[in-house]
Amino acid sequence: MMQRNLLGKTAFIVAVLLIFVYGIFGIPQKWNGEGLKQALLERIHLGLDLKGGTHLILQVMVNDAVNADSDVAIERLKESLSKNNVAYGEIYKPDPANHPEQIAVKGVPADAIANLRNNVLASYPQYDISTGADNSYLLTLKSTRVSEIKQQAVTQAIETIRQRVDALGVSEPLIEEHGLGNYQIVIQLPGVDPDRAITLIKSTAMLEVRGAIDQRVYPSEQEALQAHNGVMPPNAVMIHGSSIGARDTGPKDLVYVLSRSSVVTGRDIRDAETSTKDTGAPIVNFYLTNDGGERFKAFTGAHVGDYLAIVLDNRVVEFATIKSEIGDSGLIEGGFTAETAKDLSIKLRSGALPAGIQILQKEIVGPSLGVDSIRQGVTAAVIGMSVVMLFMLIYYRFSGINADLALILNLVILLGFLGFSGATLTLPGIAGVILTIGMGVDSNVLIFERIREELRNGKTPAAAVDQGFGKSWLTIIDTHVTTIVSAFILIIFGTGPVRGFAITLCFGLLANIFTAVFVSRVIFDAGLQRKERGEALSI
Repeated sequence: MMQRNLLGKTAFIVAVLLIFVYGIFGIPQKWNGEGLKQALLERIHLGLDLKGGTHLILQVMVNDAVNADSDVAIERLKESLSKNNVAYGEIYKPDPANHPEQIAVKGVPADAIANLRNNVLASYPQYDISTGADNSYLLTLKSTRVSEIKQQAVTQAIETIRQRVDALGVSEPLIEEHGLGNYQIVIQLPGVDPDRAITLIKSTAMLEVRGAIDQRVYPSEQEALQAHNGVMPPNAVMIHGSSIGARDTGPKDLVYVLSRSSVVTGRDIRDAETSTKDTGAPIVNFYLTNDGGERFKAFTGAHVGDYLAIVLDNRVVEFATIKSEIGDSGLIEGGFTAETAKDLSIKLRSGALPAGIQILQKEIVGPSLGVDSIRQGVTAAVIGMSVVMLFMLIYYRFSGINADLALILNLVILLGFLGFSGATLTLPGIAGVILTIGMGVDSNVLIFERIREELRNGKTPAAAVDQGFGKSWLTIIDTHVTTIVSAFILIIFGTGPVRGFAITLCFGLLANIFTAVFVSRVIFDAGLQRKERGEALSI
């Protein structure tokens, strides 16, 4: 019966070993040193400090998001006042650069002021209304709402960037809010072309469809201002763009006078895909949501014969006459390569960034540095493990082999876990592996010393082993659980390499409990079965 239980436990250990070896290597294409190395690198993902790549800290220009929100409020306020027959002169933002949360309403007759206040209080509870300069009224977005919009902009920017990076196929990127700055994002991209990644991330891909205030196109901003007597209409903005269509014979950089507000924006895009024209030139088709499609259809239906501009990243890329009512789709063309068209479709499909971003810090980590880190980390682990295993053999004699086998299995289980989970191995993660080895040795020392103590008290080898494992169990659990709790806290609140270290340590400690208590006990039992009755235990 004892022999049968031992065989069953041995078979279980071998099965666990094979499963986690598969986790490390998978099924290699070649069963030689190079093939196993390639399989290992494909299964275990290396972090930025080991593989090389790009480290970025981005500043989210959160005022852009507040400006977009107040732009929408202006258009809705105009519609609301017109619907309620409240007369007004103009509605604009006095200082959009520094105070995007403020909207000014001028030219409201004295007998309509009560209606204005009631309209704002009923329809715009997020705004406070007060008397401004030059007989105007000032709507100010409440500070709580401003803070909410700014934080939402950071959150949405992180999600948008993550979708773009995922589309590039980057393994285990780090994209999260930077805790040391206001409205900043930290990004780590292991093993990716830095230039293409930065271009894809930084591009806001803010697609807007705007109506034209002026059908004319000007060669410079100065001439556009002169055409409007030196002052742009309050609801107009000058936006640059390349020559388009029949205008290709003119200057290559033109100025368009467009509506300050957008008919639809990138937020209204449901999908985007690449395609080609009859000539084979790449184009990008975009499709709008139901709400965006209805607004686009209503606007184009009401402005047949007028001009419409498609603005991408604050630059006009299409400027054409509205010939008929347009539904829920459109296209962008002009000078795309297959790769740039694909990148634009990724950016549009993932959603426009809610605000512009600025690169505050950029570090390119070369792969040679990662190779040196791997070499030194692995060397430290091998030397440390070899010294520990040699010590166990010298100090605990034949029983030291037991501990060494348990340590090797522990390492196999830990690396297999990294392969199965897809977790990223960083330099701190290698430190976690080494620390796990130390904890494994500590567990074996506790058990072996307890066995020695029982032997000194006159117990037989079998009884000493039984008592040694039984009395050490609670101590081992106590030491491991307290460390696992600490590591779990690091997993929850830590970031990047700190979290990688904690994950490696946490699973390594769980593997320690299995190898030190279960595997080591099975090896002892197998050794005791081969001994003659009364034969001493080599410990």
